[in-house]
Amino acid sequence: MKEITFLKQNADKWEKIESGMANGSITNPREISEIYIELTNDLSYARTYYPQSQTTAYLNALAARIHQTIYKNKKEERGRFKRFWVREVPMLFGKYHKQLFISFLVFALSAVIGFVSQVYNDDFVRLIIGDDYVNQTLERIKNGNALGIYGESSEGSMFIMITINNIKVSFFAFILGMLFSLGTAFLLFKNGIMLGAFQAMFYNHSLFIKSVLVVYIHGTLEISAIIIAGCAGFVLGNSFMFPGTYTRIQSFKRGAIDSLKITVALIPIFITAGFLESFVTRYTNMPLWLSLLIILSSLSFIIWYFIILPITITKKNKYVSSTTLS
Repeated sequence: MKEITFLKQNADKWEKIESGMANGSITNPREISEIYIELTNDLSYARTYYPQSQTTAYLNALAARIHQTIYKNKKEERGRFKRFWVREVPMLFGKYHKQLFISFLVFALSAVIGFVSQVYNDDFVRLIIGDDYVNQTLERIKNGNALGIYGESSEGSMFIMITINNIKVSFFAFILGMLFSLGTAFLLFKNGIMLGAFQAMFYNHSLFIKSVLVVYIHGTLEISAIIIAGCAGFVLGNSFMFPGTYTRIQSFKRGAIDSLKITVALIPIFITAGFLESFVTRYTNMPLWLSLLIILSSLSFIIWYFIILPITITKKNKYVSSTTLS
């Protein structure tokens, strides 16, 4: 696009923004934030195609003024904590559903590979999980308590150990994204293979449904959180591999902040999963309806919070932005 065309398309919008900031008619923090996002998009375009022009210098100055307005008056209001969970996290996933889908795909395909490998080779799971765990599980199957392991440790110590381990895995998935996303993909592949082989072991002993109804009481949240942590790793890795209109350093900084927010947002989910595994999953003979209620409630929350809500908020923001600046 020629610079003159770019100017004609956006000049009125920029003039409204400048006059609105000057006369104080634009004061709503949300409105200012939306304007700032749109203005920085225009600035990025101008820097790419007209780096030395007056247009770029003008947009840079205008964006700087709005940036100062945002952070000069910014206060850590009482609702900051609430806003992070209610708005910021869902808005992040409105941007990163592609990475989330890739993470899910890698994990799901590896789980299928692990499952099929174990079905056709009964010793495959020993390579993945280890002889001790497999032998103990087979012994429990013989004794009619295949999933009794969940009731063999004290609730408190089990909760702390499991929660810390799950949070550690999520941070590994995030940090390994720095290895050009391959580290994150490997971790997802490893965990997917492990899950598939584990489930197939019960399938080979006609206990597949039983294992699903017990393991996924906590596993629905736990596995979903690992996949979402993988999304954070891919966001970090892609940020410096594919910087787009930003410099590589700028893109990496943005990706690091966003992926860290995603990882931190998973901590309550891992805590909840650890609680369920330590205090609820041990009741392996709970009523079918109760098991299904917990599993489906967990799954519904994941789908709503990380998929449906981000789409809804993104659409709403686009509508507000278009009506505000029209």
